[in-house]
Amino acid sequence: MLLRVMRVSAVPRSWFLFPVLIFFLLIVYHGAEANNINVTRVGLIIDADTRIGKEERIAMEIAAQNYNISSKTQKISLYIRDSLRATSAAEEMIREKKVKVIIGMHTWQEAALVADIGSQALVPVVSFAAPAINPPLMQLRWPFLIQMAKIGSEQIKCIANIVHAYNWKRVVVIYEDEAFGGDSGKLALLTEALQHVGSEIEYRLVLPPFFFYLVKLMKTQLRKFIVLESSLEMAIHLFREAKDMGLVRSDSTWIIPNSITSLLDSVNNSVISSMEGAIGIKTHYSEEVTSEYHDFHAQFRKIFRTEYPEEDNSDPSFYALRAYDSIRIVIQAIERMTSNRSSPKMLLDSMLLSNFTGFSGKIHFKAGQLSVTSILSIVHVLGKRYKEIEFWTPDIGFSMIPSIGKPNTLVAPVILQRNLQESPKGWEMPTDGKPLKIGVPGRASFGNFVKVDYGVKPNENNYSGFCIQIFLKSQELLGYPLPYKLEACNCTYNDLVHLVHNKTYDAAIGDLTITAERLQYVDFTAPYIESGVAMIAPAKPVGSAFMFTKPFTWDMWLVTSAILIYTVLIVWLLEHQSNPEFSGSWRNQISTALWFTFSSLFFAHREKIYNNFTRLVIVVWLFVVLILSSSYTASLSSMLTVRQLQPKDMEWLKKKIFKVGYSGDSFVKKYLVDVHQLKPNNFVELSNEDQYPEEFESNKIDAAFLEIPYEKVFLNKYCKGYTGTVQSNHRFGGFGFAFQKGSPFARDFSEVILKLTEDGTIMSLEDEWLTPQGECSDDIASNGHGSLSL
Repeated sequence: MLLRVMRVSAVPRSWFLFPVLIFFLLIVYHGAEANNINVTRVGLIIDADTRIGKEERIAMEIAAQNYNISSKTQKISLYIRDSLRATSAAEEMIREKKVKVIIGMHTWQEAALVADIGSQALVPVVSFAAPAINPPLMQLRWPFLIQMAKIGSEQIKCIANIVHAYNWKRVVVIYEDEAFGGDSGKLALLTEALQHVGSEIEYRLVLPPFFFYLVKLMKTQLRKFIVLESSLEMAIHLFREAKDMGLVRSDSTWIIPNSITSLLDSVNNSVISSMEGAIGIKTHYSEEVTSEYHDFHAQFRKIFRTEYPEEDNSDPSFYALRAYDSIRIVIQAIERMTSNRSSPKMLLDSMLLSNFTGFSGKIHFKAGQLSVTSILSIVHVLGKRYKEIEFWTPDIGFSMIPSIGKPNTLVAPVILQRNLQESPKGWEMPTDGKPLKIGVPGRASFGNFVKVDYGVKPNENNYSGFCIQIFLKSQELLGYPLPYKLEACNCTYNDLVHLVHNKTYDAAIGDLTITAERLQYVDFTAPYIESGVAMIAPAKPVGSAFMFTKPFTWDMWLVTSAILIYTVLIVWLLEHQSNPEFSGSWRNQISTALWFTFSSLFFAHREKIYNNFTRLVIVVWLFVVLILSSSYTASLSSMLTVRQLQPKDMEWLKKKIFKVGYSGDSFVKKYLVDVHQLKPNNFVELSNEDQYPEEFESNKIDAAFLEIPYEKVFLNKYCKGYTGTVQSNHRFGGFGFAFQKGSPFARDFSEVILKLTEDGTIMSLEDEWLTPQGECSDDIASNGHGSLSL
């Protein structure tokens, strides 16, 4: 009985030792399994305080977490450091954490420094930043650098194409200090790109501070802004200030870069509304929704909303998608390496072999950079949302579809204007409270063009003339209201152009000649009247008591008389013996022969000829007479109808010492001196049209050079006594209106002026103001020219 009890009590003790044995075996098994797991340490250098940094951290953590759950032999361990101390963070993670890959960096300065450290430690560096242009020997200098961002030159070229599409000549560039823009070379690249399309940067606004400079911009009419590069936080502050100051309106145009546009999906509606009307550029990626993307999107929104409840929008942006793909590059590289003993070079090469379509687009590397052609989306911010209006690629430019194939047949201006509700002028439109300030020549040489009748006060001045009428007619056809204020300027024409250039005036109207020099400072409209050089001088009719002798020289008269006498003698010798009409006394014979020969000059001879030899002589004489009479008639007619100009032409002026009059406010003197080498001392300055006749009558000038429109007015008024010669080889750009560089009004007025030219309105105004009837009759060309007198 005792033995039985002892056996029963021994059984529970053996069962007690069995679980211990099982537990021990499990520990050993898991320990062995742990020894077979390969952990890859990845360092992240991001700014976790910014929206981009927050999205990138969560996206990469999701990618690592999903992989760690699914993989039993490979794990990813992430170590996050602040980008504020990128260099020391990289060194610390390599030295202490033994990271195998470093990912992050949003400025090229940070990426270059970390790439130096990675190359020395043989650690691959995946950069989210790229230089504006690739430095020389880039792969040799940073062999372990992998760029997941395209170089900035493509985005800058796109910006320049947009500027060119709207024919903007001047722009304001805004960029954040140090971290962006200037140091990365983008500003220099943008300056060069704009020069290639005929534009320039007028102002540079560095952030921060910027309030003072925004106030300064308010004083100008320039409303074309390019935000070259900026953090989202700085951009939000910028647009709020600009909107409060009235710089974000329908007459303003803002171009925002990828770094801001790509985050529009992640910001609240109030931020988007503050950017209303802006044109944005963003990297295009396929928005095809897969199950993997759907899962990622749900995970991201859940985590982001939990960790950052203060953020209004929890949707991932392009930066989150790219960060997720960067971890996938590392994961696929690890999976491709079958050997347990992997070197840093093997890991780098495996990462560069990546070839897949990620959330952010096609991932494929060549020479350490993404090899896929960039496709940029052009978006237009409308209200509290934005609209994707078209696409751009470096090879084909603008297109309606995201394609890298053949270019679209539509050019950029057509596409942009069709997709935008209104073509952005990028210029402050005048209002009744702030009208367009227009300068008018206060002392024009010829009042037919511009005349100012001064009132008691400046606003009571009355403006009239041909140029004023052209402006008024053009303003009526613009299609939109244009409040303006005319202001007389008692200055030279060149000074008036410079006053438009330095923004004292918004524009200048009047008889302003378009020249290459002036085009450097202002934009001119299309010319509304042609211009060139004409020479006027007193018309000296060739008339005297012996004017009829002028067609022939005295030598010619002597020879003609000798031929006449010779013919008389020959006719008499051959006819006086056989012809009864030549018989009689010697006196009768000679007078008959003389009368016969002289009357043949007018083909009025009646005497009969009997001798054939005489007929032969008469035929020769009549041929000579025909030539002489035709030449005499033509030469005398020319003398009677054409007034000879003295001096005769430009070459004559060069040889002779003549005094030449010119308008003191004209560039004609400079032109004649520089181009035709006339002596400056021979020029006499004249201030108005009434001085020309006075100077001619007092013989102080022998000729005057005027532009063709002035010559028309002068000869129409002083038609008797003066004549003009247009120098056909000396043409200028014509008369036009001047506007500030980049002003859209110059193009609008040009279109209207062309319409007025085509419908005959300008011709009618010319007849009315420049050559009115009454002062000289229509037949001035035929009256008073070479009238014979006693």
